[in-house]
Amino acid sequence: MSSERKVAIITGASHGIGAGLVDGFLARGYRVVANSRTIEPSASADVLTVTGDIAAADTADRLVTAAIEHYGRLDTLVNNAGLFLPKPFVEYSHADFVAVVAVNLAGFFHVSQRAAAVMLRQGSGHIVNITTSLVEQPMAAVPAALAALTKGGLDAVTRSLALEYAGKGIRVNAVAPGVIKTRMHAPGSYDFLSTLQPSGRIGAIEDIVAAVLYLEAAPFVTGETLHVDGGAHAGHW
Repeated sequence: MSSERKVAIITGASHGIGAGLVDGFLARGYRVVANSRTIEPSASADVLTVTGDIAAADTADRLVTAAIEHYGRLDTLVNNAGLFLPKPFVEYSHADFVAVVAVNLAGFFHVSQRAAAVMLRQGSGHIVNITTSLVEQPMAAVPAALAALTKGGLDAVTRSLALEYAGKGIRVNAVAPGVIKTRMHAPGSYDFLSTLQPSGRIGAIEDIVAAVLYLEAAPFVTGETLHVDGGAHAGHW
């Protein structure tokens, strides 16, 4: 198969923001390797689905290997898979801690390390991490210490890797969503959640897709965390 078209790996791609990202990259002419634990095979020759837990190193191996074997290259990795579990800090269980760290941190580490190795050989590439606006603007109404702990780590490593790879042709950026209308939130909660955004509405999946595609098309932008949260990160309101 021709390797002239660019190729993106997208994790957490079976629904919500991940599925929107798959469609967005396809619309830009990319081929996509899409992953989640429950993703179904695609009828499109431009989408290769790989099932598996992104926290596992062997899943990361299979994803990157699939991109190279099927499409001949790897240009972009979007670390979209994530677990958000809001609750008071003292109510988190050990199982909660293990699960969130596995998906949010191990799920970034293994696949990013393998993708970066390919990108270094190519001399080009782009890694995008999906974090959360709660990293910089926590809310008393939404206690989410494990999100701050893990997604905050992704925010920090975005800048660290951006500097490490700036002279090697690889960019590393992040998108920090606010509240987005996905199945994570019950429709009955939308009115309340809208009050948590200065813009007075919750975000749409298309808002996040547009932000990722902007970063993809911005060759002089690296180490950036792009907030897509209706102004929530800007301060108190």
